[in-house]
Order: sequence, then C-alpha cells, then structure tokens
Amino acid sequence: MLKLTNDFLEEVVEKQKTDAKLLKYKTLIEQGKKLDIEIDEQGVMRCQGRVCVPDVPELKRMIL
Repeated sequence: MLKLTNDFLEEVVEKQKTDAKLLKYKTLIEQGKKLDIEIDEQGVMRCQGRVCVPDVPELKRMIL
C-alpha cells in the first residue's frame, strides 16, 4: 500500500484548488450537498477515503 507523505499531500491540496472538476465538487459540498466526496481535517478531498488526485500529470507520475 502506498504511504503518502506530508509534502505530497500538501502539493495535492494545492493542486486540488485549481482543478476545475474538483472545484465543482467542493462548491457542492460547501452548499451542503451529500456526495461520496468529503474534505478531511487537513483539507484533502477524498472519495470513499481515497485521495482525489487532481488532473496533473506530474502528480499522477509520482503515484505510478
């Protein structure tokens, strides 16, 4: 199982703020809509407990 570092999570959170698709989900969450996506106490967007990785090739390469 992949262990996430704080540096990586911080970068993911920053990139989540600029990903158009994730921003739409964030808006819905803030409006009180019930989704499978939630924002944890660290500000990381997660879907069913898994980190939502923004559509940024460099982040995806780091994971794969």
